[in-house]
Amino acid sequence: MKVVTSDEMRLLESRAAEAGVSAESLMESAGLAVARSLAHRLDGVRSKRIVVLVGPGNNGGDGMVAARYLADWGAVVTLYMTTARRREDKFEECRERRCRVVEASEDLECWQLGSYVSLADLVLDAVLGIGAHPGLDPVLRAIFESVGEMKAHSQRPVFAALDLPTGIDADTGECDDACFPADVTLALGAPKVGLLQFPGAARVGALETLSIGLPESIDYGLPLDLVDASLTGGLLPPRPADGHKGSFGNVLVVGGHRRYVGAPVLAASAAYRVGAGLVNLAAPEDVSRIAAVQLVEQVHTPLAETPEGGASAEAAGAAREVLNAASAAVVGPGMGADESSAAFLRALLLTEPAVPTPVVLDADALNILANIYGWPSMLAVPTVLTPHPGEMGRLLGRPAHEVQADRKGAAMASAEQWGQVVVLKGAHTVIAAPDGRVALSPFANPALATAGSGDVLAGVIGGLLAQGMERYEAAVAGVYLHGAAAERWSAANGSGGMLASDLLALLPRVTEDTRTR
Repeated sequence: MKVVTSDEMRLLESRAAEAGVSAESLMESAGLAVARSLAHRLDGVRSKRIVVLVGPGNNGGDGMVAARYLADWGAVVTLYMTTARRREDKFEECRERRCRVVEASEDLECWQLGSYVSLADLVLDAVLGIGAHPGLDPVLRAIFESVGEMKAHSQRPVFAALDLPTGIDADTGECDDACFPADVTLALGAPKVGLLQFPGAARVGALETLSIGLPESIDYGLPLDLVDASLTGGLLPPRPADGHKGSFGNVLVVGGHRRYVGAPVLAASAAYRVGAGLVNLAAPEDVSRIAAVQLVEQVHTPLAETPEGGASAEAAGAAREVLNAASAAVVGPGMGADESSAAFLRALLLTEPAVPTPVVLDADALNILANIYGWPSMLAVPTVLTPHPGEMGRLLGRPAHEVQADRKGAAMASAEQWGQVVVLKGAHTVIAAPDGRVALSPFANPALATAGSGDVLAGVIGGLLAQGMERYEAAVAGVYLHGAAAERWSAANGSGGMLASDLLALLPRVTEDTRTR
């Protein structure tokens, strides 16, 4: 599934028209899809009270088509007309169904709006679509401020947005203060980029994408993919019945420090949990002894260590030997960023000859690179870099808030400049390839804001690489499996209190469910 800008959505509609699907047909299909989704959400609509906030353009037209179907199915529908401009043909069809009509121009204090919303089972925002930008006019601002106050003081109505909540910029995620407070947003045809970018993403609620009859294969040339179960399931490697541990690759995890014993163990465990056949931990000697008790299934390459508890630069040769023999590697979890760790990393990854093993670079490895001038040209391995915004800012020499202001742009530009795959972590993680491919995670889960969750993600990607996946595909699939596991945990436990290790037991089931969709 593609994630689109407003211009790209118009391009899809234009291509649909060229293929013989008219705008009227798309509106009819959109309204029916919205009505069906709402009916399912309400467990039927007979005698249910529904208020539709109607705008002047196609978004309002879609909303009135949905209202017509809902009225036909027995709902008690009120149209709240926010402006005198409207699709008169769709309006008359609703009048024929005896839908109640309230004109905002005759409800200056929004008293009627408050009365009907307070009794409603559902409120549908069908006011402004993809062409709108933040900065609501005074009339709409008054309406949506009233709706926001009602939402804050009532749990009864479901607040649903048609395509996107009024007040969100479809392209940037910029959000008006009075933006419609959706519980669910029903994206038409394709989700819009702004729905997956903050601050607007905080007002979207649950995001559901509805088919509106766009012909298949008209999204060619559009760059941004949504990382969903369908996409991921098609990427995951097979698990042949006659496979053995050698069939599923071996992962080398390089990391650990006297102060950070758990991080490499989390990465190693995650690699096993997504199906890797064998995991080798190369860690300082003290870390290896402790880690051997924490995860008995891994094998070990103990590394000579410094007095501070990190890997000695002299140990890089031994680590390079096992790196050459590995199917994939994860380097950085818990490594530490002191001078000796930096010297070790230089000798391991920034020294000729080149090593063909794909490597996931995470955590301290990224912080070390940020302090090495010209590091992209020195990397002697194909890599997947997995920075969070702070680490990305250090790699780019920019404040983290600038990275956050254009996450997709930062990831794409960096992937192209560095010639490596980049995973910019955070809410709606961005995955970018040097060739311009880019994907966006659907997940924004605060439960993942916990120490060690990034180590688990690095291990997941490393485990998939070991099974033969290419770097970009492994990164895309890894981000999805990691996020989907967190969603399952949150469904049972809420938005906080997760331990990174809680994800490990969930990964096999999530992976298998995704593979067999």
